[in-house]
Amino acid sequence: MSILQLKKASLIGLTENKMHTLDKLQKLGLMHIIPLQEVSTHKVEEDEEINPELLKRSLQYLLSCPNKRRQVTRENKFNLKEVVHAVDKNHSERLSLTEERDFLEKRIKDLEPWGEFSLPDLNDLNHQRFWFYLVPNFKMKEVATTSLPWTVVHQGNRNSYLVVISPEEPAANLMPVARTHTGYIPLSQLREKLEETEIALEATEAQREALTRWIYLLQRSIASTADASLLTEVANQSLDFDEVFALQGWIAERDLDQLQLFAEQQGLVLLSEDPEETELPPTFLDNSERVGGGQEVVSFFQTPGYRSWDPSRVVFFSFVSFFAIIMSDAGYSLVLGAIIAYYWKAMSHTETHRRLRAMGAALAGAGFVWGVLVGGYFGASAPLPFLGSLKILDVNDFDSMMLLSICIGAAHLILGNLMMAWVRRKSTQALSSIGWATAVLATLFGWIFGFTQLHWVVFGVGLVMVLLFSGEKTSFSLATLVSGLLALTNLTKIFGDVLSYLRLFALGLASASLAITFNQLAADVGAALPGIGLLLQMLILLIGHLLNFVLTVVSGVIHGLRLNLIEFYNWSLADEGYPFQPFAKREVTPWIT
Repeated sequence: MSILQLKKASLIGLTENKMHTLDKLQKLGLMHIIPLQEVSTHKVEEDEEINPELLKRSLQYLLSCPNKRRQVTRENKFNLKEVVHAVDKNHSERLSLTEERDFLEKRIKDLEPWGEFSLPDLNDLNHQRFWFYLVPNFKMKEVATTSLPWTVVHQGNRNSYLVVISPEEPAANLMPVARTHTGYIPLSQLREKLEETEIALEATEAQREALTRWIYLLQRSIASTADASLLTEVANQSLDFDEVFALQGWIAERDLDQLQLFAEQQGLVLLSEDPEETELPPTFLDNSERVGGGQEVVSFFQTPGYRSWDPSRVVFFSFVSFFAIIMSDAGYSLVLGAIIAYYWKAMSHTETHRRLRAMGAALAGAGFVWGVLVGGYFGASAPLPFLGSLKILDVNDFDSMMLLSICIGAAHLILGNLMMAWVRRKSTQALSSIGWATAVLATLFGWIFGFTQLHWVVFGVGLVMVLLFSGEKTSFSLATLVSGLLALTNLTKIFGDVLSYLRLFALGLASASLAITFNQLAADVGAALPGIGLLLQMLILLIGHLLNFVLTVVSGVIHGLRLNLIEFYNWSLADEGYPFQPFAKREVTPWIT
């Protein structure tokens, strides 16, 4: 099991060394702090020179820059206040220039049909104004009915360019279309101004790119601010008794020796004890990077309780298997593998990325193996005779694929109930989970080999175990009987959950059928249209298989996770916990672009 056993550790030291000790403890990063007193809700005074929100906003602005410079890692030439001020100024200038450019482009687009002209002075027109309208020719009849003075300065095949003379803008109901906003600046001047704006915007972008060299140091500044805030919070959660203070937290049993050495070095008193039955420690999951992707999925959806079991490995392998069956194509799996390989280096910066990268590689590998076994290669036959000889299954064999899907679902839920029984091994409720597993197993063998009296007897024994041992009380009573009857109402649910695994077969068949359909459609177009048909054939193959690949990946992820996190979780996990969060400093890894 990969849920680490925890100890409750208490540290006692001198108050005068409290902040220094906590800083060293934060660097050690091994304890999940237990608050010994409520933290006051007073606001922490912020540094007036550097606003934390402005600092985060500046970092996000630089991170979104498409091109980044080599990172500066030494702080001797880094002035945080100046850098943040420069980034904020650049951000404001870029927004202003972008808005101005968009306005000029829209104004030029509206003015181009009218050509180059300059409006006369209002005194020359007796304070009359020109109002411009681009009217479709079929609406000119409506214009003719208006009493406003107007004239057509140009007429094309579709639109008429109409000018209305009026001291005020005509009411909207007098003209069939909204007026065109031309402004008073000539077209040539607008184009000159647009060019100047674009040049200034390019200079601003260049300055933004130059500022990206400070990203790493900005990240460190944010991390140090967060570390200082966490340190203050933990200091407020400790108990102070005049000259001494006490701090308490959870620590993995394997790390207890390190904490003991730390206590000796800092002159602290360390007391450790096992958690009591009434306590609920945090859940410390520990999995290797190879199968750690399952832990990321489990932690995202629901953290198991401390006294439960870690489903990370089961979720990893079952999700990979389900994804492969849904994809059912070796060619698509190679494409997925190529995508993972392309982003392999980019996904190496954090442990989470490395775990997800390993899961992606497993998905591509398992998908390729399963695709070879079912003979799927972009909806076509095997390109090599050797690969064709490895085909042992056919996704179009409905009976075999349905049998396989049902067996996978039954085995998955039987495993879930057996793991639930192991968690409840100290209680008679474990027999209830064994009863469900027995009932599913008896029904599965009866369906495959034909029901006999033995199958029905084993099925009945399983249900009796559910009836008698679903309650929390060990002695038989009316409450126990009621709990058992309520538990038996899940009979239709568990068999419905088993049948839910038929989606593996259905989605795999749908993926293979779509690939074959696109291949056939492309071949028919190529044969019907010689010459140009070859181009259309390639487009159909490219677009069709790209669409099918995306749909298959999305289906594999969604339904693969659904079977694990809904059907499987319902029968394998009862208690929800909370994650182990060590009191540690943030790490920022420098990177070079």
